[in-house]
Amino acid sequence: MIGKALRARLADDGHEVIRVGRYVSAHPPDVRWSIPHGQLDGPSLEGLDAVIHLAGEPIVGKWTYDKKRAIRDSRVDGTRLLAATLANLQHKPAVLISASAVGYYGDRGDELLDETSGGGEGFLAEVCRDWEAAAQPAVEAGIRVVHPRLGVVLSGEGGAIKQMLPAFRLGLGGPLGSGRQWMSWISVDDVVGVVLHLIADTAVSGPVNLVSPKAVTNKQFTRALAGVLRRPAVFAVPKFAARLAFGALADEALFASQRVEPGVLERCGYTFVQPELGGALRVALGR
Repeated sequence: MIGKALRARLADDGHEVIRVGRYVSAHPPDVRWSIPHGQLDGPSLEGLDAVIHLAGEPIVGKWTYDKKRAIRDSRVDGTRLLAATLANLQHKPAVLISASAVGYYGDRGDELLDETSGGGEGFLAEVCRDWEAAAQPAVEAGIRVVHPRLGVVLSGEGGAIKQMLPAFRLGLGGPLGSGRQWMSWISVDDVVGVVLHLIADTAVSGPVNLVSPKAVTNKQFTRALAGVLRRPAVFAVPKFAARLAFGALADEALFASQRVEPGVLERCGYTFVQPELGGALRVALGR
């Protein structure tokens, strides 16, 4: 979802985009890699200005042993393979934008979090720590590495909204549990804008929170989404039901509270395109 939006914007701006991927399809990638086999064609990446790394197994679904392993290995092993490959190039890129997530902070209640806050506990927090650390070969090779810690990305093309829409359109949406847990969100247009900003701003490295400056509670998010769709939102989802459906994912993602600030973005002068939740939802849903 994010890659598609980025490719379109970069192409519109006149840049050449080389896609790295796994699959043979109607639109095969320009460069193929195999994370399990540690295979990536280094020479095909010589002379790039920037590398943007977004690959990772979706976290949605039952967290079986195999699913959790795929979530972790796709991120950690994939980042390590890419970073090591870039580090060995003769003509290295100036910057590697290597994605991470606000799951780094774990479940933190009402605590206000910025990039200086420590990591949290749990599976997702551990994955994020290892995910970011896996880029170290690129850092040691002198490549500027930025870790955008993504919040909930709002887009009509997929992601969280796509999962929520069927119930909300039927008037069956509602808060998760008490709805008091914080949600840190960002529009896909701002994700694209921030990535371009981070490529250009050579003073920024390390973790960068990709979230709107106006985090909301799950209850506030629910009301805003229902309001844009002009539907009621009164059917709260109890924890036990979410746990039956999603297992450990429910506690670590659906009910985890992360009140995250975009501290680095505010200091480096990024101007948000869609800082207000209502406006971002209307754009995402074509309303």
